[in-house]
Amino acid sequence: MLRKYEVLLIADEVVCGFGRVGTPFGSHLYDIRPDLITIAKGLTSAYLPLSGVIVGERVWEVIERGSEELGPMGHGWTYSGHPLGAAAALANLDILEREKLTENACDTGSYLQEQFTKSFEPHPLVGEVRGVGLLVALEFVQEKSKKLRFDSNWKVGAKVSSACLEQNLIARAMPNGDILGFAPPLSITRTEVDDIIKRTAKALNSVTDLLAKEYSWKG
Repeated sequence: MLRKYEVLLIADEVVCGFGRVGTPFGSHLYDIRPDLITIAKGLTSAYLPLSGVIVGERVWEVIERGSEELGPMGHGWTYSGHPLGAAAALANLDILEREKLTENACDTGSYLQEQFTKSFEPHPLVGEVRGVGLLVALEFVQEKSKKLRFDSNWKVGAKVSSACLEQNLIARAMPNGDILGFAPPLSITRTEVDDIIKRTAKALNSVTDLLAKEYSWKG
C-alpha cells in the first residue's frame, strides 16, 4: 500500500536492531522493507555514542541523482564520523557475529518468552506478558478479568521496578502505564533467565503484599 502511493517507510530500529529480537533487525523478523532505518544503541552496544541511518535504494537513487545535478548533499554534523565511535561499532559488530549473539537471542529469547508467560501470566498482578526475542514486558492491572488499570497515583510499575532493584535486578518502569520492561544482554544464558524469573517473582510478590497492606487490594 505504501509503495502504491509512494509513501516512504522509516523503521525505528534503535532498540530492536542488531540482534535484539533474534534476527539482525526487526524488519527482517516481520518481513518489511523500509526506505530508511534509524540505528543507534545496538551499533556499539552503547559503549560509545554512535547513531546512523541505513538508506534504501529508492532514497539513495534520489540523493545520488540530486548530487550529480546540484552537487553533494550537505550532510555534515559537529560529531559526524567520529573515528572512536566507528572503531567501537566495528569491534562490537565483530563480536556479535563471532559469538553468534543474534542466534543466541533467538534461541534464549524463545525460552525467555516461554518462561515469562508460564511464570507470570497467572500472577494476580499481571494483566499481560508480551515481547519478542530478548525484549519482554509485564503490564500490571488492578482487576485481571477486566484488564482494569491501577490508579496512576499508586505508581505500581515504579514500585515493582524498585522491588526488582532490591533483588539486584534492573528492570525499567516504562512510561505511560504500569509496565515493566526487560532487555537482558544478548549473551544471556537459560540459567540466567531462570535467575531473572526467580528475582522478578520475589519482587512481584513483595509489591502484591504491599498493595494489599496500603490499599486493601485483593487482586
